[in-house]
Amino acid sequence: MIADAAIARVAAREADRFRADNPHAFAYQAAATGWFQSVPFHWMKDWPSPAPIVAASAKDATLTSIDGRTYDDFCLGDTASLFGHSPPALAAALARQAAEGLSYMLPTARGAALSAKLSAMFGFPQWQVTTTASEANRAVIRWCRGISGRPKILAFNGAYHGAVDDVFVDLKDSAPVMRASLIGQVHDLRGTTTVIEFNDAGALAAALRGGDIACVLAEPVMTNVGMVQDAPGFLETLRSLCDETGTLLVFDETHSISSGYGGHARTHGPMADLMVVGKSIGGGVPCAVYGFSAAVSDRMAALNRARAPGHSGIGTTLSANALAITAMDVMLGEVITPTAYDAMLRGAARLVTGLEREIAAASLDWHVTQVGARVEFLTCPVPPRSGGEAKAAMHPALEAAIHIFLANRGILLAPFHNMMLVSPVTGDDQIDRLVGGFADCIKALKE
Repeated sequence: MIADAAIARVAAREADRFRADNPHAFAYQAAATGWFQSVPFHWMKDWPSPAPIVAASAKDATLTSIDGRTYDDFCLGDTASLFGHSPPALAAALARQAAEGLSYMLPTARGAALSAKLSAMFGFPQWQVTTTASEANRAVIRWCRGISGRPKILAFNGAYHGAVDDVFVDLKDSAPVMRASLIGQVHDLRGTTTVIEFNDAGALAAALRGGDIACVLAEPVMTNVGMVQDAPGFLETLRSLCDETGTLLVFDETHSISSGYGGHARTHGPMADLMVVGKSIGGGVPCAVYGFSAAVSDRMAALNRARAPGHSGIGTTLSANALAITAMDVMLGEVITPTAYDAMLRGAARLVTGLEREIAAASLDWHVTQVGARVEFLTCPVPPRSGGEAKAAMHPALEAAIHIFLANRGILLAPFHNMMLVSPVTGDDQIDRLVGGFADCIKALKE
């Protein structure tokens, strides 16, 4: 157990150290008055430091700030740079594409090759390209409702699928409630969104057998409320119940692409009817895709033939732009390879072993969880089995103290929870520094 007084003491000391070490970050904040809250987008304020670190450059798994400080980067753009910052093949291809044009609202020659690469990697025969995974999830929900004729979707408590209104419903005391933190929400989503706890097979069966749910939108393992692993057999039950009830199963693999080449479902099973993946497949260039089975494709085509002419409500002008197509084509062709995953999984195993060793040495009732190249330590004694349990186990003040302690020693974790990503270019020395910094932080918190 870590005392609250110790957490406060370490957090205050580390905040002072951050201020002394990062004067240019504070100068940037003072000068950037044209940005709301001094940042181009609000979640840049979610880091636990007194001011955001301001990036100057990044390469491989190292980030350099405008204060000249270098960081072992285990955030990697919250998955956007999962395979390393600016891989040489990607940087060269983007420069070539920039000289040829960035967005035409027309297909490009590289697009045909890319669709084949997507099919080979993820196992779905048909694809569409969007600008973000949020946009892809919104499109998939529309398609599922359209082809099924059903109004509802099902999501899991604590899930996050980007800026998708339909999933912003939580459980409180086992009852659905609108997410209290939403800005400007005017529609009550509870009539068209059913929310249950992850791993609750009984609630899942009851919900789907009502016959009015178009799709289940899920991560095969939850990663946005801390990491919640699927219980043995749960995903197979999910697949079976969807088949039984005619419900479409959608896996959002934007984060669980860390599990292995082809994503979690392709690596471990079962397969969904549709999938979404974004962020890392463009190496940081904004893009995402959604793929679907031949049977779903046929139903989508039939719906298109039957509907009234006009805008479908799906897509934006920049969807499938030339830069995004080029980025994904190079990433899938030259960077995201089985060999890259071998290096990532080996590094993640090294990280897990090191963290578990230090937790045991400190006699803490914490644990470490892993989803392929994605690792997280949780400051609770039992791994959560649902989003509700994961929320209850969070200790924001302790997590913030650990994050700023590590940042002050040149180690970046993702600002949300205690998530760490291992890229194929993350070195053993970087992993060992993280484990050593983690041990030093525990020691400081227990003084």
